Amino acid sequence: MISSARKRVAVIGGGISGLAAAHRVHELDPEIELTLYEAQPQLGGVVQTARRDGFLWEWGPDNFITQLPWGLQLCRRIGLEPELLPTDDQHRQAFVVRRGRLRKIPQGFVIMAPSRIWPVIATPILSPWGKLRMACEFFLPGQKAEHDESLASFVIRRFGRETYDRLVQPLVGGIYTGDPHQLSVRMTMPRFVEMERSHGSLIRAIWSRRSARSPATTGTSGARYSLFVAPREGMSSLTGALAGRLPAGTVHTGAPVVQIAPRPPHGWTVTLGGSPSKTHSVDAVVVAIPGPAASRLLADVDPVCSQRLGEIHYASCSITSLAYRREQIAHRLDGFGFVVPLREKRSILSGSFASVKYAGRAPDGEVLLRAFIGGACQPELAELPEDELIATAHREFADLLGIRGEPRQVQVSRHPQTMAQYYVGHQQRVEQIEARLARYPGLFMAGNAFEGVGIPQCIHRGERTAEQVVAGLRDDSPASPVSGESICRT
Repeated sequence: MISSARKRVAVIGGGISGLAAAHRVHELDPEIELTLYEAQPQLGGVVQTARRDGFLWEWGPDNFITQLPWGLQLCRRIGLEPELLPTDDQHRQAFVVRRGRLRKIPQGFVIMAPSRIWPVIATPILSPWGKLRMACEFFLPGQKAEHDESLASFVIRRFGRETYDRLVQPLVGGIYTGDPHQLSVRMTMPRFVEMERSHGSLIRAIWSRRSARSPATTGTSGARYSLFVAPREGMSSLTGALAGRLPAGTVHTGAPVVQIAPRPPHGWTVTLGGSPSKTHSVDAVVVAIPGPAASRLLADVDPVCSQRLGEIHYASCSITSLAYRREQIAHRLDGFGFVVPLREKRSILSGSFASVKYAGRAPDGEVLLRAFIGGACQPELAELPEDELIATAHREFADLLGIRGEPRQVQVSRHPQTMAQYYVGHQQRVEQIEARLARYPGLFMAGNAFEGVGIPQCIHRGERTAEQVVAGLRDDSPASPVSGESICRT
């Protein structure tokens, strides 16, 4: 029990961040009266799954990474671990487009640095000069300056323009749908910044860590798991399991929150839209919605905080899923998918072989592919009409994979202003937001606007925020916001 008076907490937003926060609050203290408000008719945000005609269709992400432990840990706690599927090791490789053909990404190439020499020497993706320039990184001194730097500047400085254009840019585009000339390397790839600081060279750092790792400790997730995993029945299994563990009456869908306001002497009021509007009093509020929506919600609470939230850029993306008979496709599909460099001047960011990665995504003899279109560098493509998105995805797949005939089934999902872009200076912006929040006891924020766009990072922020909420309520005093220093780094 927290105190004789039952405490009340409102979570605004029913995506993975809000669900993780709400679940953690209830997990830590079931006596808290918890309410979750979601504006849309369904929970999950971008995480939506449907099974139709033997295919498993994902509207958004279709897996999560295991190197960051928070997603896996949560699945264990909620009983979802037995349902997690590893990727098929037989096809554990990916491709990059080079002059209109799919080429294998060199084995051991870790986003922006090689851990093995021979695959890089043998790859046709880079010219001899590009390979030589990459190798020179081993001898370049590290930069000790503390100023933020764009991801593109960092990679070009360390490895040269060709490695950036042909490998790093498309890989980063596949992760963030972003422009590396704008993205902060410190916020998107902090471990590489630390490698340069500690070892001078990224290649030296990777080789040093690889040689120091014993077979027993290789792979932070253990031998049971691959780098990525997915629930057997899709990502909605995760959000559904979280919602199912909340007390009856906690979740309110189709319930947009239009205003929050401090309630003297402490606490908050939450006002729902509708006619008539409804206002509820709570002891703490967790705002777990995208930056633009959070900016509007906080405009009357703190205009400066609202402005800083509004300065966080978001990119749009559309995902077009296409189903084919296997015999329609000439390519061996001996990988998980491919990424496309901007310099190839194509209308697709990346392609995923969804039914190759995980079992049960398509009936026997069928293949399910997913095309990612748009992003920060091609925003106009994400807004194409649905028939043009389908035609674009089919045209690109047909050309790159040797597909004959039309797709048998299609599915288009749009994600406008969904993917947070951590531009240079993002860390300072987050710290300013946290400093403003510190003025308002009981007000907290979660979501992908702050410290990571992936499923595990969103879970982590949501759960840590919940832990701070409960700790404050257990003190029988107004809850204190998560400090910027403790929360804005992963």
